[in-house]
Amino acid sequence: MIRGVALVSLIALLVLVLYLPSAHPPERFVAQLRVEHSAAAAFWGEAPATHMLSRALRVQESARSATPLPSSGDAPDIKGVNGAVANEMASVNQRLFNSAYFRSIDALLLLASFRLATLLEWLPWLLAFVAAAMLDGYFVRSIKAKEFLHHDPELFAVYASGAIVAGCATVLAFVLPVNLHPLVLPCVPLVVGVLISRALGSFHRRG
Repeated sequence: MIRGVALVSLIALLVLVLYLPSAHPPERFVAQLRVEHSAAAAFWGEAPATHMLSRALRVQESARSATPLPSSGDAPDIKGVNGAVANEMASVNQRLFNSAYFRSIDALLLLASFRLATLLEWLPWLLAFVAAAMLDGYFVRSIKAKEFLHHDPELFAVYASGAIVAGCATVLAFVLPVNLHPLVLPCVPLVVGVLISRALGSFHRRG
C-alpha cells in the first residue's frame, strides 16, 4: 500500500509540475510572487520580506546552475558557418531559448524559491516541534514493545501514506500560482511530523 501511494503521488506530482508552465504564462507566476511578497511584508515586516526575496533569488541561481534547463548562454556558436545555416541556427536558438515554456519554468522556480525561503523563516520553531513529535513516537513504540502490545500495520500504513501525500502536496503548493496565507506553509511540516510520529508509534518493535 505504502509503495503504491508513493508511486502514484510522485507520478501525479511530476505530471502537475510539468503541466503548470504550459498552462500559465511566466507573468502569472511573477504576479503571484509580487502578491505574496506584499503579504509577507505585511505579516513579517519589510526587512524580513526583503531578506526572503534575496534568499529566493540565491536559491534560484543555485537551482539554475544545477538543472539542465537551457539558457541563451548555452546556444551554439554560429561563427564560421555560411549565411543560410547561420540564419537557420539563429532561428532555432531564438525559438528554443525564448520559449514561453522555459520562461514559465524559470518564473515557477522563482515562486517556489520564495515560498521555500518563507518556510525557512519558520524553521527554528518548526524543528523543535517536529523533534518533540518524533521523540513521542519513539517512546510510544518502546512502551508498546515492553508491554507486548501488538502493533497495528493498518494504522502504520495509513499514517505513512498520509505523510507521503502531505509531502507531495507541499511540493505542489510551492509551485501553484494561487494565493497562500503566510501561515499555510509552516503548518505542513507540523502535519507531516505528527503523521510520521504516529506511524513510528505503530511500527513493530521487538524487545
